[in-house]
Amino acid sequence: MRVMPAAPSREPTARRAWSIRSIKPGRPGWTTRSGARALAARAWTGHRLFLIVLTPAVLLRIDAELGYRWHAWFNDSFQYVQNTVHFQLDPARVSGYSIWLKILQPLHTYAVVTILQHLMAVAVAVMIYALARHRFRSPAWLATLATVPVLYDGFEIQLEHLIMADVPFLFLLTLAVTLLLWDPAPSLRRCVIVGALLGVAEVMRSVGLPLLAVFAVYMIIKRISWRKVAATIVVCLVPVFGYAGLFYAEHGQFAMTESTGVFLYSRVMTFADCTKMKVPANELSLCTTVPPDKRPIAQAYIWTSQSPLSRFPPSKFSPVPNQLAENFAIRAIKAQPLDYATAVAKDTLRVFAWKRVIFPNAPTYDEYIFGYRSLPIPKWDQADLGPYDSYAAAYVHGDPLTQVVAPFANVIRGYQRYVWLPGSVYGLILLAGLGGMVLAWRRLGGEALLPWTISLALIVIPAATAEFDYRYVLVAVPFACLAAAMAFSPGTAGGNLARRLGARLGKRRQRPGEAADVIPARDKASAPAGGSGDDQRDLAADGT
Repeated sequence: MRVMPAAPSREPTARRAWSIRSIKPGRPGWTTRSGARALAARAWTGHRLFLIVLTPAVLLRIDAELGYRWHAWFNDSFQYVQNTVHFQLDPARVSGYSIWLKILQPLHTYAVVTILQHLMAVAVAVMIYALARHRFRSPAWLATLATVPVLYDGFEIQLEHLIMADVPFLFLLTLAVTLLLWDPAPSLRRCVIVGALLGVAEVMRSVGLPLLAVFAVYMIIKRISWRKVAATIVVCLVPVFGYAGLFYAEHGQFAMTESTGVFLYSRVMTFADCTKMKVPANELSLCTTVPPDKRPIAQAYIWTSQSPLSRFPPSKFSPVPNQLAENFAIRAIKAQPLDYATAVAKDTLRVFAWKRVIFPNAPTYDEYIFGYRSLPIPKWDQADLGPYDSYAAAYVHGDPLTQVVAPFANVIRGYQRYVWLPGSVYGLILLAGLGGMVLAWRRLGGEALLPWTISLALIVIPAATAEFDYRYVLVAVPFACLAAAMAFSPGTAGGNLARRLGARLGKRRQRPGEAADVIPARDKASAPAGGSGDDQRDLAADGT
């Protein structure tokens, strides 16, 4: 009896599924409506699961906009807006976000700012999904799962609704990672764009500049040509030096801020003991006699009047106190390296706690929660600006307070209370990505090394230079999720291990006498190989 071989599967591969190209314009039968229908049909066929997951996440953000019209305030928000209205570079933090607000200021509404930030977060999820599916051929469920934290974490949605720089920074950094990893061998033009994105990200948040080293080292490990590595670095430094030049013209110092030393000083003041240091006379005023176990948190040594920095003439964010604070901090680190390492480790471990605790204090913690009323305009933001009594009001030419509107506010407020990613789960995601990279040790972790290192750096750098903050974790989580998806995608050492474990589990569950599934030879020949050609060669070397 002749048996016809089974027909090849019609299930689209990850790369075919990612393509959503529709009928090209100009061909017979093409119209705008038919092209849109074809595009929608292809998107639904290849990405149904992701679209189903994405839709409620978008609705949650619409609810947040309608419930908290049209923004939410954090204490740093007012400084960003103040710098925007009379347009000056802040000595305490980089002002790229204020420049962004200045571009949007003619619209005189915070709604555009927060709507764009919500869209940026959705775009981050789309980029994670697209990269996992297109470049690494991850199954739809794995690529979609990697986007769930950024789409559904209630604190992430609230962060998007704040007038703060974190979400634009996350968007720029994710776009840079996506462009660099989209193809195995990025072009020179693409590397130039990556460098530009990193430069703008650094102007948004100062933690961006150390990440340039992460990108450069990764590119060197992956044997990307030195011209491309050099182009990435040079282009990244263009906006950085440009900003430093503007800062010099305004503040007389070629730097990004005048607060690096102040923040590092606050970090070491949780343990610094002047009796163990050789402190020069001009730095003795920075010492304290309070025992380390009775000292306040690090931030208190910046923002409270009890800080030794308050002994200097205002402002503490000026060249002299900033330099003295930096020199003092370096002496403390050299004299007490173990105490410094303990302080950094302690703050880093806060990230992985199962429950959120009130930190650094109740007023600050409450600003990360959708509340029952608007945060009031602080006195230091008030000014006589014609018809407006504050910089926040001058920006919108009206009332700057958040309008809390039921029932929309009730929905997102209750949602945030119960739906968020515990730090312990983030830790497990990091461990999963690390495990997959260890399996690919011959390739130094593979491509997952880049997003995984970025995620780790985003929580360690603040702990090492200032202090832990919950909002820093939200920016780090998407990169850990992407790294885990990449490390266990088909064609990788982690993916092959998962496939073998699944096959063994299936054999154990197989009932006695039941025939095993056999893949016809034709299907084997037509089945797409997972990963790139480089991946396959590396896996053979790994013996997987």
